[in-house]
Amino acid sequence: MNKKTDKAVDRRKFLKKSGSAVAAGAVLSQLPIERVAHAAVGDSISVALVGCGGRGTGAVSQIMNTPGNTRLVAVADVDPEKGKRSIANLKRQHGEKVDVVEEKIFGGLGGYKQAIDSGADLVVIATPPGFKPQQFDYAVRAGKHVFCEKPVASDAVGVRRFLAANEIAKKKNLMVGIGLQRRHEERYINNVKMLHDGTIGEINLMRVYWNGGGIWYRNRQPGQNEMAFQCNNWYHFVWASGDQIVEQHIHNLDVGNWVMGGYPIQANGMGGGEMRMGGDRSKTQIFDHTFVEYTYANGHKMYSQGRHLGGNKTFRHVAEYAHGSKGVCKLASVISQTGKDPIAIKGRGGGHQQEQTDLIAALGKGEIYNEGDYGAKATFTAVLGREACYSGQVVKWDDLLQNGKDYCPDIDNWTLKTEPPAMKNEQGLYPSAKPGSWNPFA
Repeated sequence: MNKKTDKAVDRRKFLKKSGSAVAAGAVLSQLPIERVAHAAVGDSISVALVGCGGRGTGAVSQIMNTPGNTRLVAVADVDPEKGKRSIANLKRQHGEKVDVVEEKIFGGLGGYKQAIDSGADLVVIATPPGFKPQQFDYAVRAGKHVFCEKPVASDAVGVRRFLAANEIAKKKNLMVGIGLQRRHEERYINNVKMLHDGTIGEINLMRVYWNGGGIWYRNRQPGQNEMAFQCNNWYHFVWASGDQIVEQHIHNLDVGNWVMGGYPIQANGMGGGEMRMGGDRSKTQIFDHTFVEYTYANGHKMYSQGRHLGGNKTFRHVAEYAHGSKGVCKLASVISQTGKDPIAIKGRGGGHQQEQTDLIAALGKGEIYNEGDYGAKATFTAVLGREACYSGQVVKWDDLLQNGKDYCPDIDNWTLKTEPPAMKNEQGLYPSAKPGSWNPFA
């Protein structure tokens, strides 16, 4: 990417310019949190919220629960009425800390620029994953600290753009926090250290699960065009959500990489969408179940199960397990060493609050840390697994990162009148992946 330009590049130009410069290697070691001197933001930290759903509103509320002197000064959402509801909700909880005038409530797909340019010190990005790379890119070019919810993209192109923007953030000494809250939980931190210290010997296998119930679906509203419908129903479209393995299962995959101390070099998998919405492809694109086998450079494996099925008759489990030469560990719970009494893991949970407490404390001290790289690589681990399931192929990390399909072409030029990339066919069905024929590459 041309370092002299300081303007947000559109997705098509980015593809031409990015090349291999930001590609991750076959195995990427766990990066320590970077802490460097940085100018304090002042006595008060002003916040702009981009994406006013439950998670975005929750993140801002947690920021305001910290000891720091924080205030909300601007919001943006594709639907400005959602922004107003978020403000009202936050004002009931935090009173004068919510200081958003009518002129600082922005709507549409371009409203994020106005919110970011509103004078805030810190930008919270909690939009559907497909939009996050362009918003993060714009925020760091504007010199803003950022808290970005996971996942940070929905495809390989978005991950590359996010990684490139994060290099700019590092050069500018900007805070980048990522909503992988397990990384901030004392119980997980303590547990992973014990595993890295050899408590169960060499880790040779991870098993990770997010098997839960179904998710929401929002019916099309009168007069709602296709882009507005898909933005409102974003979880059901791959370009927007990345599918369940990206949007949700990323938490468990991230823990697996953390324990393994690196990232997989390839994946193979299987899955389908027969049960979600009764298999009705006029309503949803995404799968309802995936199983992935990830392979690391040393030959060790991580097995992944992700599932969304309603009702109470299916196996539900959200957890991570590490298998070593001397025992087994259920992460943040218990270590079972061979021939010894179990070891209960000690430490607090509450990662959603703790990640904001850590962020605001660092800003108040004039320090920064940057979680952008592992946030992007955790996202890409999930994207890699999805494309393996969609295609039925063995998909390699390096190949996909460089040549993966662009799910959001020309996104920087989208408006609410733009035709989204996933449109119904003549039979009224949205396109869906068919293993054996799906091509994961551009």
